[in-house]
Amino acid sequence: MGLTQFGVIGGGGWLGKALLLPALADGVIAEEAVTVSSRSGAVPGFEPWPRVSQTKSNTALAADADVVMLSVRPQDLDAIALDLSGKLVISVMAMVSLADLADRFNARRIIRAMPNAAAERRLSFTPWLASPDATDADCAFAERLFQASGKAQRIATEAELDYFTGLTGSGPAFLAAFADAMICDAVTKGIERGIAERAVRQLFLGGSSLLFESEQTPAEIVQIFLDYAGTTASGLKAMAAADIRTPIARGLAAAAARAAAGPGDRDLG
Repeated sequence: MGLTQFGVIGGGGWLGKALLLPALADGVIAEEAVTVSSRSGAVPGFEPWPRVSQTKSNTALAADADVVMLSVRPQDLDAIALDLSGKLVISVMAMVSLADLADRFNARRIIRAMPNAAAERRLSFTPWLASPDATDADCAFAERLFQASGKAQRIATEAELDYFTGLTGSGPAFLAAFADAMICDAVTKGIERGIAERAVRQLFLGGSSLLFESEQTPAEIVQIFLDYAGTTASGLKAMAAADIRTPIARGLAAAAARAAAGPGDRDLG
C-alpha cells in the first residue's frame, strides 16, 4: 500500500502499545516508519525499537502519516481536531461509528476494529470492518496488523462490531465475573480465599486451553459431561435450571447497546 509513515494517536496507552509492539516485532511495520503521540511525548516500552519517533503533537504526527491509528478513550475524541483526508484511518475505539469518524476527520478510508486486553499476550480476537472506500491494500494491511496480536476476523456490519464489543471486547472482564462468583462461593463453604483464587485461576487456565485445542464445539463438550451423568452433570443441570443463559445474554445485550449509543450517551453506561 506504499506505507511510509504510521502514526498512533494514544500510542502510549495500553491498547495502542499492545497492538503496536507485536506489529513491530513481526515486521508488519518498520520502526523508522512509526510515530507515537502521547501526553508526555516519551513513553516506555519502545526501547527495542529506538527509531520509533515520539511526540506530544497529534498535528505533527498526522502531517507526516499515511496511516493514522486512533487509540484514545471515546470521551477524549472531541479534543482531537485533525483533517485526515487522503489517509487511512484505523480506529480501535468503541462507540465511534464509521460515519462519525468520517465526519470528524474528513476521512473516507476507514477501518474500525475492537481488540481486547489479551492483545498484549498476542491472544486477542479482533473483529474489524472497512468503509466502502477502503482499498484492498488497506484491508490487507489491517489484517496483518491485527493478526500480529492474536486472531483477526473481518466482519460486515457495525451492528456486528457493537455486539463483538461485548462478546470479545470485554477481554477478561466477564470471565473474571464468573470466576469471582466461584471464588466467593468457595469462601462461603469454608475454603481460604487465597486457595480458592489459585484453584479457580488454574481451572480457567486449564479449561481454556482444553477448549481452545478441542475439535469439539463447546455445546458438544457440555453434552459429553451431561451424558456421563456424574457430578459435573449435576452442576450443569442446576445451572440450566437457574436459567444461567439469560443473565449472560442480558449482559452482552447491554454492552452492545452501550457500544451502539455512542460516547455522548451516558444513560446506558
